[in-house]
Amino acid sequence: MAANFIRFNLSQRVQHIILMVIFTALAVTGLAQRFHTAGWAEWVIMGLGGIEQTRLIHRIFGLLFTLSIVYHFSEVAISFFVHRSRLSMIPTLSDFRAVAIAVKHGFGFTDRRPQFGRFDYSQKFEYWGLIFGSLVLTVTGFVLAFPVTFTRLLPGQVVAASVEFHGYEATLAVLTIIVWHFYDVFFKPGVFPVDTSIHTGKISEKRMLEEHPLEYAEMVAEALGEADALPAEQCQPEPAEHEIQSPDTPESIESPAAIPDAAAARETQSPHACEKAT
Repeated sequence: MAANFIRFNLSQRVQHIILMVIFTALAVTGLAQRFHTAGWAEWVIMGLGGIEQTRLIHRIFGLLFTLSIVYHFSEVAISFFVHRSRLSMIPTLSDFRAVAIAVKHGFGFTDRRPQFGRFDYSQKFEYWGLIFGSLVLTVTGFVLAFPVTFTRLLPGQVVAASVEFHGYEATLAVLTIIVWHFYDVFFKPGVFPVDTSIHTGKISEKRMLEEHPLEYAEMVAEALGEADALPAEQCQPEPAEHEIQSPDTPESIESPAAIPDAAAARETQSPHACEKAT
């Protein structure tokens, strides 16, 4: 039976669901205000009880969005400083090399494909785009929510600038989700008709080999290393699912064929450890 691996833990899955709901609410109420003369926008505003009610709903979800960002950064900080986990979303030199290889492969100059760890360069780009975009929307959103307070300290042009920054950044965020993220989730080869990993938390061994071979190789190596140190009385068969928390690996692998088979690793590691222990 093919193995499944745990890619996203419960906290990450819950955060994603919350972000989906908040983003959708902000997009609907925010774009309706930005394009208030459009027929669909008038229908949305009237359906929500008028412009004042629409603004109130937008600000409530804006506050929830800000709190979700604070929670996310807090979790990342605890993971890094307390649990000493590697920050796998930080871009590295290997990401730039992977871009170069991908461009060469796309133009037919090489048959080699870039190899990725836990996250590839496009996922990191999208993540940091979300982070920086969220900061812009949060700061400008607070300026627009409390214009009198901010103009006591700053020039009035700050409010006008915030209107433009907030509106254009929000429109860009919605377009990015529709054009980029929806492609990755619904139409990308290998996941069509939908990628369920963020909801189930699981990813198949086949996808691990195809999309994250460096993480796969590191996970197998760590599993074999743990088996070598396992006492004889604790020797048990490995489960079919593994929780993957391995970081990005800076080196590249020429071919996924060089990666040891996970099933073979699971079959050999426990007997090997018991042999050594006895």
